[in-house]
Amino acid sequence: MPDPVPGPVPGSVTDPMPDPSSRIALVTGANRGIGFETARQLAAAGVRVLLAGREREAVTEAAEKLRADGLAADPLVLDVTDPRSIRAAAREVDGSHGRLDALVNNAGIRIEEYGRQPSEQPMRQWRETFDTNLFGVVEVTRAFLPLLVRSPAGRIVNVSSLLGSLTTHSDPRSYAYSPMFKSLPAYSASKSAVNSWTVHLAYELRGTPVKVNAVHPGYTRTAMNDGAGDLDVADGARTSVTMALLGDDGPTGTYTHSGETVPW
Repeated sequence: MPDPVPGPVPGSVTDPMPDPSSRIALVTGANRGIGFETARQLAAAGVRVLLAGREREAVTEAAEKLRADGLAADPLVLDVTDPRSIRAAAREVDGSHGRLDALVNNAGIRIEEYGRQPSEQPMRQWRETFDTNLFGVVEVTRAFLPLLVRSPAGRIVNVSSLLGSLTTHSDPRSYAYSPMFKSLPAYSASKSAVNSWTVHLAYELRGTPVKVNAVHPGYTRTAMNDGAGDLDVADGARTSVTMALLGDDGPTGTYTHSGETVPW
């Protein structure tokens, strides 16, 4: 884990929590879907948002859409599966801003095919899923943590899923207890692991102003869900935005959706 950078103790009386108009947030996977909407809502709250994604053209176009609406947004090339790309992005943010107030680990993939038994999903899909959904989250967080501890109110939001809930998966009354969602074992397991990472990091940072939380966006209509879902994208982004703007009295180490606790 990178060592915290020296400086004023975050959250001290002389280093107050910044208001939204002076905050800087980074959202991974921000060129479309829930990630783009999360960036838009944060920018609409006055936050300067860094829209991160693998392809320069895609994140530049996404940032320009927000700028056209008068919002503060900048593109950032960041491939969560490439350590060199992650380190380069962290250096760029350090050079441009010197700190980071919120990191929303939104980038994720679902590549498994519906209809297969859990044991039938290929190992290559397990590895590819974990590379993005878990290892990418851990490596991005480690790279940006020195910038987050420079903030008087650092926030880390890990976008999980209800499919990461072992309780939900074991409940015959749940929609996850079905052939459709049991055919996504790698995706579900990767999100369970994100939840575990969340509570471990929250414990490490418990004596600091940095808060670390996992969120379930809701079953949102996006390309990842093949257009299926109960919520529109605006609603799907709302929990991430709320936790990114969490006040000093907010929780850490939680797993929530729309203000409600999701069972582990």
